Amino acid sequence: MLAAISIPAYAQVKIAEVETLWRLLDYIAVDYPGAVDKGKVTNDAEYSEMEEFSGAVVDGLAKLPPKPGRADLVAKGDELNAAIDNKTSPDKVARQARLLATELLRSYPVPLAPKIAPNIQNGKRLYAQNCASCHGMSGNGQGPNAEQLDPAPIAFTDGARARERSLFALYQVIGQGLDGTAMQSFADLPAQDLWDMAAYVGGFAFAEASKGEELWENDASIRALFPDLAALASMTPANLGKQIGPEKADAVMAFLRNHPDAIGATSSGSLALSRTKLKESFAAYQAGRKDEAETLALSAYLDGFEPLEPALASRDPSLLKAIERSMARVRAAIGDDLPVAEVESRIDALDRLFSEAESALDADQASQASAFVGAFTILLREGLEALLIVVAMIAFLRKAERPEVMLYVHGGWITALLAGGITWFAATYLIGISGASRELTEGFGSLFAAVILLFVGLWMHGKSRADEWQRYIRETMSKVLSRGSAWFLFGLAFIVVYREVFETILFFAALWTADNGMIILVGSGAAIFLLMAIAWAMLSYSRKLPIGKFFAYSSALMVVLTVVLTGKGIAALQEAGFISVTPLPDFLQISMLGIFPAVQSILAQIVAMGVIAIGYWYNARKT
Repeated sequence: MLAAISIPAYAQVKIAEVETLWRLLDYIAVDYPGAVDKGKVTNDAEYSEMEEFSGAVVDGLAKLPPKPGRADLVAKGDELNAAIDNKTSPDKVARQARLLATELLRSYPVPLAPKIAPNIQNGKRLYAQNCASCHGMSGNGQGPNAEQLDPAPIAFTDGARARERSLFALYQVIGQGLDGTAMQSFADLPAQDLWDMAAYVGGFAFAEASKGEELWENDASIRALFPDLAALASMTPANLGKQIGPEKADAVMAFLRNHPDAIGATSSGSLALSRTKLKESFAAYQAGRKDEAETLALSAYLDGFEPLEPALASRDPSLLKAIERSMARVRAAIGDDLPVAEVESRIDALDRLFSEAESALDADQASQASAFVGAFTILLREGLEALLIVVAMIAFLRKAERPEVMLYVHGGWITALLAGGITWFAATYLIGISGASRELTEGFGSLFAAVILLFVGLWMHGKSRADEWQRYIRETMSKVLSRGSAWFLFGLAFIVVYREVFETILFFAALWTADNGMIILVGSGAAIFLLMAIAWAMLSYSRKLPIGKFFAYSSALMVVLTVVLTGKGIAALQEAGFISVTPLPDFLQISMLGIFPAVQSILAQIVAMGVIAIGYWYNARKT
């Protein structure tokens, strides 16, 4: 399936290296107090492990890919190693390890949070299957197999230890295992399953969930500490306790780790993640880390803003376009090495647009009408392109008097709808489809369809004269279709329909709430009815057209769609960061026609039109 776009192997290796180093630093921060007290070793085995881990950290930091901040990381790793050798106080070593872990992720970013809120019930099921035999069903470290293990399994109910562990730390250990122990790696499980288990395990030591819910609902200052899932994943109960008090911190963590979806419920219309990523991007740019700044600016769009696009599109389309342009200008400024002041100015302008968007997305501003219009326009817009192509194929086969091949076309679009249903189920219950995957799927799908339609359009233009068509029917039509072109038509129908279904599913998932679900279905039904009427009208009209005009009109439709899809494909790849962006601030944007204010997409459409012109000229010469 087109959505299955993977990270290159070399990128995975680097991420694994960084995650391992982070895990070692977290382990040092948590376990060093059990090895040293008042300058003396209290546990020889633990202390030996701390020395081994700190040495591995220094070696690992030195082997990371070169970056401006790597030398500083290595120096701080040496300082940590020396502190452990000198049996420095646990508080100081823990601070050094935590600080180094934070700076490591700043220089070498890795995914810090799940794409969607962890599913606690799934985490409970996975824990029972994979962990309870050692750690016990209650997490007390006294499972049936515990007595056979040395060292003994961790007790997740140990409050002192649990207060020092973030969900990200638990996620790392579950995913990578612990060397020298019976704790195996569960890296073969999907990332979301690991987060589900981490959240479930992280709640064992905290029992005051009802009190935590009350604090969460009534104290805006506490909610402000958790603008997104990344904040929940990285926050330790101990650090939260320093801000709101240990007792409140335990209660809030009990609630959030058992109900992580509460964060999504309070921040669905918030652009806090985008603001955070842009702030980090600007800081990296100021420090001369251009590559990191570009990555963070792209993440601000893909992970922070894009999930809110469907809702904003249904309420204020012009504001949506303004924000997309502004975010592209920020990325372009970073890519072009513009002065720091200019980058800051563009980010400030974008922040003002974010405030307007949050006002538009406020729950009080929502209405049944906006949900209806959003569902209707999204399905009509996405469905019309696919409909035009499928109807043209059906009309073509009718003209060719090949009704048996029509089964392949129908099979293609029906299979695409079924695949869309599977995609919806997967996106809802199994995985989180990232913004980058969505844009790459749309981009490559659009360009693939554009290439196919270009060839089909030029071919139809060449057969637009009646005598050419009759000769083609007589000499080659049955032979060509019998050699497998029927499967080609199946594939084309599948690609063009699945591409639109995939996009529509993600839009609807973002729009859907318990309050507006029925009105979204009504809007979708109205759009489907209109699409059916358009299909009937087109098929009826095509029956009456002379063969020459049918091919001329169909050819024109195909080449117009080629230009449209070329523009959309390039724009989607730009939004995914796959192609650079050179904005044209004053240029017109007409999304329906694939026209976007960027040099690259306009040039691609000009090239497509040039190829079409050459093809038409060549066909004219032949006749």
